[in-house]
Amino acid sequence: MFPANFDYVCPGSITEAAQFLNEHSAHAKILAGGQSLIPILKLRLAAPQFLIDIGRLSELRRIEQSNASLRIGSLVRHVDIEGSEMLAGACPLLPETAAEIGDVQIRNRGTVGGSLAHGDPAADLPAAVLALEAQLAATSVGGQRTIAADQFFTGFMTTALRPNEILTSIQIARQTARTGSAYVKMHQQASGFAIVGVAAIITLNGAGKVEKARLGITGVGPVPYRARAVEDSLAGRPPNATEISNAASKAAHGIDTLSDLHASSEYRRELAAVFTRRALEKAVQRARKQ
Repeated sequence: MFPANFDYVCPGSITEAAQFLNEHSAHAKILAGGQSLIPILKLRLAAPQFLIDIGRLSELRRIEQSNASLRIGSLVRHVDIEGSEMLAGACPLLPETAAEIGDVQIRNRGTVGGSLAHGDPAADLPAAVLALEAQLAATSVGGQRTIAADQFFTGFMTTALRPNEILTSIQIARQTARTGSAYVKMHQQASGFAIVGVAAIITLNGAGKVEKARLGITGVGPVPYRARAVEDSLAGRPPNATEISNAASKAAHGIDTLSDLHASSEYRRELAAVFTRRALEKAVQRARKQ
């Protein structure tokens, strides 16, 4: 099937893109890497009058660092995240997560911003940005506002972005001492999406106990989420096998788990516990080496 007819717009700056989107927000879609949008257009699940291609805006393709944080432009591709030596040292969770996305073709075209703005509950990056407590910058003609990752995903395939806003960057903190992270998932065999995906970050104190735990989970519920019950269960505890297993059993606590042809609700709930335990074990092992 072919997309419905549309007018193609290629702005020369983010300001120009924001202005056009503000004027036509009810009838326009933003095109970044196109890995989510193009299939939707071809299936005619969306038929915008205007397609605003921001893919050539080099200002959104940068990875920048400061002493305390990292800023990743929304047009940075998954393959760039995967291969970034800067991120491998300062935030290894992101390269590890990016390497699990789809296949080589998807990673070569797909962008960080496009994936997050699409809001797919089975995408990989949402788990990572939740665990990283990322701050997402949304730009419009009115300026820029920041959205915390745990406020960004608001419903099934829905985000906190307003109709006239463009996701332009993601800011995260650099990894601190005695911190380890991990991303593990069960793939859908055909698409590579996560039936369950868990991003874990563990920081240990000087006594070897958990100073802070952060867990982002995707694929399990209609919205990617922070596993607060797991985090609270681990806080201040020694990260031994018993404590990790007990905490991981709460991975789907309070979540209305999805059920589809890939996995039933009950199976997903069990998988959430299993993969949370695996992610925690790996993160703790890495934290102990720091």
